[in-house]
Amino acid sequence: MQVWKQWALRFSVAAITVLGLCALALAWWLPSGEELAQRLTAEANDKLGIEISIGAVHWELLPTPTITINTLRTHQAQPVVIGTLTAYPNLRMLLERKLVLKRVVVEDATIPRNSVQALINNPDPLQGEAQDGVPLEHLVFRNLTWISYSGIAVDFDGEVEFDPRWRPRHAALRRPGHTPPFTLTLTRQSDADRWQTHMVVGGGTAHGHVVLKTTAGSATMRLTGQLTPRSIEVASAMNTFNRRSPVSGKANGQTELWAEGKSLGELTRSLHTQTRFSVNPATVLRFDLDKAIRTRGKEHDGQTALQELTGQLDTQNGAEGMRVTATDIRARAGQFTATGKAMVYHGQIEASGNLDLVEGALGVPIALSGPVQKPKVSVPPGFYAGAAIGTVLLPGIGTAIGARIGGAIGEVFSGDGKNATK
Repeated sequence: MQVWKQWALRFSVAAITVLGLCALALAWWLPSGEELAQRLTAEANDKLGIEISIGAVHWELLPTPTITINTLRTHQAQPVVIGTLTAYPNLRMLLERKLVLKRVVVEDATIPRNSVQALINNPDPLQGEAQDGVPLEHLVFRNLTWISYSGIAVDFDGEVEFDPRWRPRHAALRRPGHTPPFTLTLTRQSDADRWQTHMVVGGGTAHGHVVLKTTAGSATMRLTGQLTPRSIEVASAMNTFNRRSPVSGKANGQTELWAEGKSLGELTRSLHTQTRFSVNPATVLRFDLDKAIRTRGKEHDGQTALQELTGQLDTQNGAEGMRVTATDIRARAGQFTATGKAMVYHGQIEASGNLDLVEGALGVPIALSGPVQKPKVSVPPGFYAGAAIGTVLLPGIGTAIGARIGGAIGEVFSGDGKNATK
């Protein structure tokens, strides 16, 4: 027993000696807080190509080597701002004068999409680095506010655990305090460039997988994947990201996604999704079809209940935000059916379709355009005259027949069918 006590005492003395030497080495290698701030600022300016400023930098050795950066800000029209960034270096690598971070915690950050776009338009600062090692093992962010191209702000918490070559071993994203909850997780399958995805949103799920492949002989990466949306309440899901949905109801479908590029920035900018969906039943929000017909388009505030709604939804990222296109839309509301297409971009909607009675036997062209929040409704100029004639000749069904004839005549005389009235 005495031998074990002596061994334990000697081990403790040795450990204290090693820690003391480590502390002396770190104290020698690390500059003052002000000098470290200047060094980090210069290196970030060089890497990013955009000037940044740092409020203050503090570092400490015990109980754990820690570097804390307060108020990091890019000099842009919409600055990227990080309230606090705390980095925990790998002690062994630090003694070799190599900066490898075991963990980084980012708190109270504001990330405007437009400003990040300018950063990733520069050469990727991570390209060609860390092919075998892991310069950052674990990233955590809390209260990170993402601001979209159109200025919509959404708060997130999350974390990423990295494998070599910046491959996520595990990643999680969530909306703190949001009801119903939103979570997105990625889990790498062994060491393959394939991840299982699990998403909970709008009271439903959208599970699936994504695969990353690099073209032989080039650095081009291609991301593909599939998701399966199930029982997702559309309006609730859109509200998760502080956006207003034109419809409500539980959606099911199948989503394909793909992207291509030589960097993370290029992959993000080229992301394209395509979803075949059905919502049965559904409700058109902020648009009353019956009222629009009765008032000849002058009034349409309200809602329209649909027995069914199907179609295809495409999203395409780009330099100026996301373009959303819906095609092959088919809806049924009581005695009416409708087909059409729509495109939403920069907060504006352009939509056109055909409103039918008796399963497509009688149709009236209809169009929506303008701000998504309050679009204008228009029909061909001959519609109202035709409808009035039909009412006189034969109420009810005659109105629809007259509208169909009047609409067709209006399109002929307008030349291209685009001369519409409110």
